[in-house]
Amino acid sequence: MKRVGDGDWIPGNVPGSVFNDLLNAGRIPDPFYRDNEDEARIIASYDYEYEREFNIGPELLEYDKLFLRCDGLDTLTEIRINGGIIAKTDNMHRIYEFEIKEYLHGDLNKINIIIYSPLELMERKQRERPLLHGTGSIPGNAYIRKAHCMFGWDWGPQIPDCGIWRDISIIGFNTARLDDIYVVQSHEAGKVILDIRARAENWDTAVLSLEALITAPDGTVFPALAEVTGFENHMSVGINSPQLWWPNSFGKQPLYKVEVRLKKGGELLDTANLNIGLRKLRVKREKDQWGETFEFEINGYSIFAMGADYIPDDNLLSRCSRERTERLIKDCVEANFNCIRVWGGGVYPEDYFYDLCDSYGLLVWQDFMFACSVYEMTPEFAGNIRHEARDNVKRLRHHASLGLWCGNNEMEWGWNDWNFEKTPRLRADYIKQFEVLLPEVAAEVDPNTLYWPSSPSSGGSFDRPNDDNMGDVHYWEVWHSLKPFTEYRKHYFRFCSEFGFQSFPCLKTVESFTLPEDRNVFSRIMEKHQKNGAANGRILFYLSDNFKYPRDFDSLLYTSQILQAEAIRYGVEHWRRNRGRCMGAIYWQLNDCWPVASWSSIDSLGRWKALHYYAKRFFSPILLSACEEGSGVELHVTNETMSGVSGEISWKLRDNASNILSEGREKAVVAPLSSALCAGMDFPGILSHKDHRRKSYMEYVLSIDGINVSEGTVLFVRPKHFEFLDPGLSFEVVDSGDEFVIEVRSKAFAKYVELDLKDADCVFGNNYFDLSAGERKRVRLEKSRISRSMSADELKRSLKVRSIFDIA
Repeated sequence: MKRVGDGDWIPGNVPGSVFNDLLNAGRIPDPFYRDNEDEARIIASYDYEYEREFNIGPELLEYDKLFLRCDGLDTLTEIRINGGIIAKTDNMHRIYEFEIKEYLHGDLNKINIIIYSPLELMERKQRERPLLHGTGSIPGNAYIRKAHCMFGWDWGPQIPDCGIWRDISIIGFNTARLDDIYVVQSHEAGKVILDIRARAENWDTAVLSLEALITAPDGTVFPALAEVTGFENHMSVGINSPQLWWPNSFGKQPLYKVEVRLKKGGELLDTANLNIGLRKLRVKREKDQWGETFEFEINGYSIFAMGADYIPDDNLLSRCSRERTERLIKDCVEANFNCIRVWGGGVYPEDYFYDLCDSYGLLVWQDFMFACSVYEMTPEFAGNIRHEARDNVKRLRHHASLGLWCGNNEMEWGWNDWNFEKTPRLRADYIKQFEVLLPEVAAEVDPNTLYWPSSPSSGGSFDRPNDDNMGDVHYWEVWHSLKPFTEYRKHYFRFCSEFGFQSFPCLKTVESFTLPEDRNVFSRIMEKHQKNGAANGRILFYLSDNFKYPRDFDSLLYTSQILQAEAIRYGVEHWRRNRGRCMGAIYWQLNDCWPVASWSSIDSLGRWKALHYYAKRFFSPILLSACEEGSGVELHVTNETMSGVSGEISWKLRDNASNILSEGREKAVVAPLSSALCAGMDFPGILSHKDHRRKSYMEYVLSIDGINVSEGTVLFVRPKHFEFLDPGLSFEVVDSGDEFVIEVRSKAFAKYVELDLKDADCVFGNNYFDLSAGERKRVRLEKSRISRSMSADELKRSLKVRSIFDIA
């Protein structure tokens, strides 16, 4: 590859990208380091070309038809083979196929792809007709079908990389090919009937046949045969005693292999392979006393969706990998997610993303790739996005994890509530795009999956998007409007698909992109890695409302993560207490695409923030949570399992030295898939004086069969006013084979106890927990979750422990 006009070729990787190739060749500095992002627009303003020679041999040339298949070209390209122009492309989200047999030689061939910069086109179009674009992005991104966030967002850099970002190949066919395979499930008592629709493109008059082989997880094969009688053909397969697919924590995720073969006599012409899960899935929307339900129903059971919003793993997409994504998905499962929302400002992820969600049990809320922008529905644009939608719906619809299709991120809400130029024509274009064209494609290509017009929405037509009592909601009053965390408790949304709170990454991550002199949140470099202009002020506003001012930079980073975790906990626990009315809590956001201050719970280097450890607790299938007001506390048990819960709640009111002031026990009996108030107590006498409130906290634990399954503490004042004593934290490390066990002890009440390693990375079994004096917290650390091998003594030397007492 090289820059157009430059004679110096360097190695190019396919799949890959311009920025990554230049970076690997040492031609550009790391764009994520310090302020190197500033050079990205200059680099992206040039055109680039990729070239290779290949020999296909005479056997391939004998095929009736030869196609160049491009799974991902980013974005404005011109493709030449042996000097002949094959095509020009303008959509990174599409899959392109071009007939190329006439362009090929039997010996040496040359393919050349020019990648044109999108910036000049965007700037020109935006000058001619300004359109709304996302916060922090380069204007004009609505004019090009390229991941919007590559042009910047309020958490992402302006690094508009480009290239051949997915596979490119030559495929050949004789006589006919499979055009489309669609599997429809009919569930009966003890049986699932599969209707396998196979569409075949036949350019010959030969007699063709179809064979389907369904392989169960135990290896049992269910066959079906059919003659090809036209373009569309059907085969039916009955599966007795089916193994059903369930989301994480509700059951297993068995997958059935579907292979469809197209034959001419005994000759195999084409094959198609899918993995499917047998399940009944719908989004249940029914009128009730509050408005209208919005909930995922799986195999006849309504579940509470728990998870986060997903963005691309890396701003340089060529650095993404199955291994990296699998680590992220495993982190979601470890934090008890059962759902993940693919946000509409990025890309339709790789096939392996959905394979992993199938295997690990995460329901996918899938946005189409439109976000926070206004689009002009010219005939060319409409045709382009129709192809884009068809390509991706066909590619992804068979996945067991697919929960729904959603037209866009926040645009219906924006048309109602945001301040931008709203012309009748552009308003009509919105309806044509998101309430005519895209639902038409969804209904045609995947009629068995719900199409939802926007997020948030109440069902479309600009009818009260973001309404508390129907559809889904994005709630940002906590954060953007500086409302206190308790504000969450005033709302009983049916399904909250976005809400969030920012924090800084940990010191080790900050050190990866800064010099020592940069390490102040208001330094130029730190502000370069904070893409929301008002965010640092908001963090400090909430910090001043809740905590004492941290004594140093590292303490500020730590406290910001505690703030974030506490904010999201308030919302999630409240909505889970109101299970049945609210049926989903999807926080913004799961991950980062570069090192930055953001709303993520896992940073760009894969390090868990405090929020992700909190999520493991507040998304626990069985949750004991407290709702405090004044001197009173209610204890609720939420049971997101298919079995009833019978356990015991023990609570203790303690002083800051952990002496017990009052205590009690209550039985907890909670039906499956429900939430119940199990205990209530008030301490008007003990907590009547403000001095007592500043020195008292309540500890609560739910145990089942003698095992603690959920626990927490409640303060009766803000943490900054609580009179913490020096907890004198200490710990011991024991090597227990495949894991270390870290036993933490305290001499007084310790809140937000953080464990970290000085010179390695790991994921602890528990972190950012509270600890009473005299109690012992045993934290497991699997050796496989440590970034390097170490002994117990090395771990002990590397381990750091602190609590909120240490920040001031």
